Amino acid sequence: MEEDKKSASRNTKQKGEILRVIRDAKGPLSVKEIHDISKKSIQNIGIATVYRSVNHLLESGSIHEIQLPGESSRFEISHLDHHHHFHCKVCDRVFDVEICPFPMENLPKGFTLDSHEIILYGVCSECNNSSK
Repeated sequence: MEEDKKSASRNTKQKGEILRVIRDAKGPLSVKEIHDISKKSIQNIGIATVYRSVNHLLESGSIHEIQLPGESSRFEISHLDHHHHFHCKVCDRVFDVEICPFPMENLPKGFTLDSHEIILYGVCSECNNSSK
């Protein structure tokens, strides 16, 4: 019984840390990125725990999945304002882009838009600066 309490407490602490990592990120994170960042606070956190926690957070609606073509899923906090993503080809990180470059008023007559996603590809400022 005591072991169950410790396990539940640890799982809650770990899940809370994983949610904090995702919430504090500047863009959607892969499970590996979540694991790497979480290990700074909880050294013995395992990758399986991260997968389980991410699945639980997905089911609860706290986070949602971002799918980039040809890439592993990434995850970000739910209920963010409308935004898009920039995928750096050098460091493989994905960043939030707060502007929407697509003018909705230019849709063909009679079209109704439900949603859209734009993924920009290039080199982030950190990678651009390190190559100089």
